[in-house]
Amino acid sequence: MGTREFVDVIIIAVLGFMSVVALAIMINRAFFLHAIDIKAYESLDDLERSLTRYMHLLASIGANSPYIGLLGTVMGIMATFSALSIDGTNISGVMKGLSSALFATGLGLVVAIPSVFMYNVLLRGIKNKMTEWKLSNGRERI
Repeated sequence: MGTREFVDVIIIAVLGFMSVVALAIMINRAFFLHAIDIKAYESLDDLERSLTRYMHLLASIGANSPYIGLLGTVMGIMATFSALSIDGTNISGVMKGLSSALFATGLGLVVAIPSVFMYNVLLRGIKNKMTEWKLSNGRERI
């Protein structure tokens, strides 16, 4: 396994792990948000703490996965040019290396876009639940 392939495997593994974690958080939070009984919470702070659990991880994955993909692209391009200078790789080898390097950026975006989208959907649901709690406890007027 060459340097370029090693970089690809590491970046894809990291992004794969991030996507599994993001998916697990999305599913967990969506089910929790749907099933929560806001009347069981005596304070708004306790409710907010329960509702926002793991949301920071989802936001971090959405924000950082494009950078990890970009890191894979940069490292893949560096490895391709290094192989070109050492081996005198032909143009098809260079194109294969560049294509595989750009795959990392695409994969980073594939992880980021649904993560950010679901973060915003879940955040809106959290705000709605908190508003419901405030209204049911006489904290806000309609």
